[in-house]
Amino acid sequence: MKQRTLSREVTIKGTSLYKGDKVQLTIKPAAVNTGIVFRRIDLHDKPEIKLHVSQVKEIGRSLTLGEGRVKAHTIEHVISALHGMGIDNAIVDMDSDEPPILDGSSKAFVNLILEGEPVDQEAERDYFKLDVPVSVTKGNSSLIALPYDGFKISCTSADDRGIHTQHLSIEIDPDVFATQIASARTFTVYEDIEELLKLGKIRGGSLDNAIVLRDNKIMTEEPLRFEDELVRHKILDIIGEIILIGKPIKAHIVAVRPVHAVNSELAKKLTERIEAIKEGAKQPAKPTTIVKEETQMDIRRVIETLPHRYPFLMIDRVVEFRGDDELVAIKNVTINEPYFQGHYPGMPIMPGVLQIEAMAQAAGVLMLRNTKKEGATAVFMSVDKVKWRTQVTPGDQLRIEVKLLKIMRGKIGTAEAKCYVGDKVASSGELRFMVIDAKDSEM
Repeated sequence: MKQRTLSREVTIKGTSLYKGDKVQLTIKPAAVNTGIVFRRIDLHDKPEIKLHVSQVKEIGRSLTLGEGRVKAHTIEHVISALHGMGIDNAIVDMDSDEPPILDGSSKAFVNLILEGEPVDQEAERDYFKLDVPVSVTKGNSSLIALPYDGFKISCTSADDRGIHTQHLSIEIDPDVFATQIASARTFTVYEDIEELLKLGKIRGGSLDNAIVLRDNKIMTEEPLRFEDELVRHKILDIIGEIILIGKPIKAHIVAVRPVHAVNSELAKKLTERIEAIKEGAKQPAKPTTIVKEETQMDIRRVIETLPHRYPFLMIDRVVEFRGDDELVAIKNVTINEPYFQGHYPGMPIMPGVLQIEAMAQAAGVLMLRNTKKEGATAVFMSVDKVKWRTQVTPGDQLRIEVKLLKIMRGKIGTAEAKCYVGDKVASSGELRFMVIDAKDSEM
């Protein structure tokens, strides 16, 4: 695959999100191996900022890159469009510290790129082929990158109330990005930005450039562009921020409630892995096979089997295998769990999405036992028919019961799972996941 740039420069104008100014952005062709460079043409000497995780300066509701005092704010929709459309080299001129917000998606930037006529260059594209699982967790947000011969994202988006939970698993290429991801708009809960609006800190924000949620209603007048538009925008953000590693990646990203800070942290961890490989670091040992003779698994065997690590390992022990198709696992919930610091102070409750993750990890163990594949990894793909019935609080022991329903082609499985606290069902759902072979990870 060749590197790509634009045939000619293209310009777009609009209003910036935070200052509400009229701003202009121009994307220009660039030579091979230039990468993506932002240039502040409104400043003396037109200083440049290279798109790389080392240049990340601020992460809150948006992404900010900077070199010294020179910054570029709220650029995630621009870089998502460039990465999603396969543009390796470009100069992005900005006459402000913000690009135009437009409709709150990457759609207009994709149209701009197409207008600039992408073209192949002479040099080959340099991919980072992930060789080992890499994960990050902060609060109730987590991302895991797994070895994969392609670029795929499986994402679960949810709020604390469980009203707007959505999931999507999708292979990413320029056609898919342009038609299935780019037009998904940013979204926010009204109560989260109400004070900022009153203080005039989002002067360019309106119902025309964001989906605004209030309770269980959507305030935005334009109907949803996709039934699951919220999770599609989360995937859009991941595509923009994963390219902070400085090159396209071959990996499967599994995300639960991703946010800008955790997306950028994953890019940082992946960059560290790139540097480690350059220095000759060896690949860690792969998980071992679950043998049929095992009737239980202690924490040591759980860690050997699953790629998850603290604070995202949600199984303490498998207490029983019931034949090939059922198991019972436990998770001891203590006040030391890091997510209790923010969910919620003074009234700690285990997030529902982490209960789903506990079910998914238990189902993954069961799937690996059933398929008997050496060194394989079970990847969570989707969840359906989710219900939350009872709060889970510090001191509870979560009992996770999983039943494997079917396996297709020896690698895609469906299971039903329930979490119990005592005799009460805390949560339940139907999960779907895939087994990635060791040989696939080594491609």
